[in-house]
Amino acid sequence: MDLKNYFEERLSRVDRLLDACLPKEDTLPASLHKAMRYSVFAGGKRIRPILMIAACEAVGGDVAKVLPAACAMEMVHAYSLIHDDLPAMDDDDFRRGRPTNHRVFGEANAILAGDALLTEAFILLSNPESNRGVPAETLLRVIHLIGRCAGSLGMVAGQVVDMESEGTEVDLPTLEYIHTHKTGALILASIQTGALLGGGSEAALAALTRYGEASGLAFQLTDDILDVVGDQEVLGKDVGSDLARGKATYVALLGLEGARLRARELRDLAVAALAPLGEGAEPLRRIAHYIVDRSS
Repeated sequence: MDLKNYFEERLSRVDRLLDACLPKEDTLPASLHKAMRYSVFAGGKRIRPILMIAACEAVGGDVAKVLPAACAMEMVHAYSLIHDDLPAMDDDDFRRGRPTNHRVFGEANAILAGDALLTEAFILLSNPESNRGVPAETLLRVIHLIGRCAGSLGMVAGQVVDMESEGTEVDLPTLEYIHTHKTGALILASIQTGALLGGGSEAALAALTRYGEASGLAFQLTDDILDVVGDQEVLGKDVGSDLARGKATYVALLGLEGARLRARELRDLAVAALAPLGEGAEPLRRIAHYIVDRSS
């Protein structure tokens, strides 16, 4: 399979639905909706929606049934990036090669744009028209899963511990807590949601959970590596900022080569977890390699 074409086709489907679901820029209040769309359509890889779609396909599911949840997940991710970049948090100037949301629209509008995107995500997840054909019990399970992984026991927890750990010596369990929550939680939720909406068995869900845990941690670990060796023009964001702020990273704890070794170990664990799913999981296997080998 051609992974580039796979990404492009699925990204196109996600973007079309995102454009249809989000309020247009001229919808009042225009400043808010411009800010929301600015970050959602900033050219991201859509790795979480694509993982959700790939997990759905791996269990033989209908991609049309997973697209609304895939778009909702991208809204949650976009909200998290807007807030992560704020002066009160990472105070970053660039994201995906463009000025960060608060640099363009102001801090108050950026906060509210993030709030609105998180809310819009759950409006879409709970919309009966958008999710026609999905059993109510399954949809409720998905809403609960995504909410939990985005909240104070998931992504938000990771962000808090990440901030509290700046400038301190962090041990490996604390670092893994930060990464599995701040980044890994939404990646894992994306894969589990794809399995659930695709009608996968509990055994398939368990295999995909193992894949999601390993690949989610590998994704953030690779981000740590790219913060040291990446090209700012390719990454589209500030390089070296984690090191400058004294953030907890795998490179700081294990060294560059140790971090690279751990990333490859996690990739291999993710791929091995897919063995029970056969050829239908080939896109997920390719994505696991992409996560570790990427340059942005």
